[in-house]
Amino acid sequence: MKITPGLKVHGFILAAVFLTGFGFGTSASAQYYRSYLIDLNSKTATDIGSLSGGLTEAHGINDAGQVVGWSRTAEGSHHAFITGPNGVGLRDLGTLRGPLSQAHGINDAGQVAGYSLTTGGDYHAFITGPNGMGMRDLGTLGGTGSIDTSSANGLNAAGQVVGYSWTTGGAYHAFITGANGMGMRDLGAVGANDINNAGQVVGQSGSHASLTGPNGMGMRDLGTLGGAFSQALGINDTGQVVGESYLAGDTLSHAFITGPDGMGMKDLGTLGGFNSEAFGINNVGQVVGLAETAEGVAHAFITGPGGRGMMDLNSPVDVPGGVILAQATDINDAGQVIALAIPEPEISALFLAGLVLIGFTSRRKKMSVRP
Repeated sequence: MKITPGLKVHGFILAAVFLTGFGFGTSASAQYYRSYLIDLNSKTATDIGSLSGGLTEAHGINDAGQVVGWSRTAEGSHHAFITGPNGVGLRDLGTLRGPLSQAHGINDAGQVAGYSLTTGGDYHAFITGPNGMGMRDLGTLGGTGSIDTSSANGLNAAGQVVGYSWTTGGAYHAFITGANGMGMRDLGAVGANDINNAGQVVGQSGSHASLTGPNGMGMRDLGTLGGAFSQALGINDTGQVVGESYLAGDTLSHAFITGPDGMGMKDLGTLGGFNSEAFGINNVGQVVGLAETAEGVAHAFITGPGGRGMMDLNSPVDVPGGVILAQATDINDAGQVIALAIPEPEISALFLAGLVLIGFTSRRKKMSVRP
């Protein structure tokens, strides 16, 4: 399997699906491995559709309910997509003239950021104009030859984009741009997974979660929940940060939330199992992610404001029969969540194969090896 740069998929479910041949391996599972828009107000789950009737993976949502991610095309490739408001009407965003693209973030103007293969076979970060119109190549931090690679993970209201790029010296560094994706700036050997409207960037420096000041300036170690490793995956406009951290002993990994400006890392717990991971947070501090149940199966979770009270997202929502919401990847301020759904038979097969929690041991993080 080719691992792409800046892959904004963290969940252990996906690792297990790839390794067992589910999802991409069979036409049956391709009909079910889909993404849903969950409306917490109406407690409904709506399939956002696909480009070809096959796989769709949603990564980001804005306050209008426009969703972005990737979907499998009829030719078997992946193309970035955007939907209309409330997840309706999935549209292909195309590519940078290569065969593949993925979208990772969207702001309220509908500008989209992600990565695409170019005609030269390189992965490059991109940004679009409002409503996903006009994909533009952001280039790299000077990478050349076989390592001319970059990827965008998120963007804010001003269109400042963050992600990863190879440098002239062959190192893998985080970057931030100016407004509307102009002027890529090297943030050094740190991770860059998300950005808020003040320009604070979260990610990873060394083996710890990190947070910068406004406009990506300065970097602070956020520590851990007692273990040796942590990473920050999301941030809201008050500077509350979410992600995952090892606990003392480095055998368990739990989702965390911080207070404003990244102060005070707090353990969010699990759904009765051993491990959890947080991916997104809105401006009232509701957190979404995935957590292990007492049965050892991954379920999507949501918390109340301020990260209080982790709850299984399958419980309050009218989920289609036979489908499990396995991970929630983002949440907006309107009470809408995007979640990945997998059929219960495949969840059971993964569990029996001992692969349901594979991501907690393989550490499929955003900053992955180049293609």
